[in-house]
Amino acid sequence: MSKISDFLEETGLFFLATTDGDQPKIRPLGLHFEMNGKVCFGIGDFKDVYRQLLANPKAEIVSAKEDGHWLRYTGKAVFETDPSYAEKAFEIMPDLRGIYNDRTGKKMMIFHLEDATAVDIPMMGEGVSLME
Repeated sequence: MSKISDFLEETGLFFLATTDGDQPKIRPLGLHFEMNGKVCFGIGDFKDVYRQLLANPKAEIVSAKEDGHWLRYTGKAVFETDPSYAEKAFEIMPDLRGIYNDRTGKKMMIFHLEDATAVDIPMMGEGVSLME
């Protein structure tokens, strides 16, 4: 998993693709971390992206490096129920506590991808799996 996390760390910004009915939806994200052998991502329970992943957990994350390599990380979103995952997100980005708390009623939902593939693809040429 650290190859995926390392790739995302280098690029900083990445994009999460979901579907809303039959319409693709893509949005930028930046929060990710590795915990218990999983690359985890955080989204708000009040956002459309959360409802989209509940309705159809198939998702894809894409990111690109300046050297032309790009990552395609595809799988099924599985949400974590252990609150220690959200705590880890708050350690990484403490400002998120101002959004996700009992006062606002908003919750940070952490997910990882299962049944996943991850490929590092050069601008020209064949991709290499990052799951090995």
